[in-house]
Amino acid sequence: MSEGDVFHEKQRLELCAIHALNNVLQERVFTKETADDICKRLAPQCVVNPHRSVLGTGNYDVNVIMAALQSRELAAVWWDKRRTVQSLCMPKVQGFILNVPSRVSLGIVFLPLRRRHWLAVRQVNGQYYNLDSKLKSPVCIGGEAELRTFLSEQLSQDVAEMLLVVRREVEEDGSWLNSDNPTK
Repeated sequence: MSEGDVFHEKQRLELCAIHALNNVLQERVFTKETADDICKRLAPQCVVNPHRSVLGTGNYDVNVIMAALQSRELAAVWWDKRRTVQSLCMPKVQGFILNVPSRVSLGIVFLPLRRRHWLAVRQVNGQYYNLDSKLKSPVCIGGEAELRTFLSEQLSQDVAEMLLVVRREVEEDGSWLNSDNPTK
């Protein structure tokens, strides 16, 4: 399978959370409008919504991602970075959404600032892909061993976080974690 066969939304405004959701689902499900509706449901009484940018350009928080996944009968499981990624039961995980530091640029000029950025990783036809919306196209990571290395490298950044995208029943029974390696 080529990278051209993998669904991949590219970055627009501050909509990386929407792009990460759609990329992990491998179809265009969520839009700025649906994310804004979720924000309104999460904070109906707020004049300034705490779940998105005050400028209306996106920059959605984790609550929006979690609510969006729940609307699709999925769940986001926060990954405790004290665990090793070796303890993940990969067949039970549909994808990964990471929140990582990202450089800020104005055109081709990079500023000495860092912002938070959501990106997706997902298996498609037996290969795992980095579906970061800032990439020109999906990047094949490889198989499970390469994925574990990639995730470990991403999580080694102090401020990086990871959500596992799983079916609700997988979240409830905890089967996303290998039972033979529960504490590592």
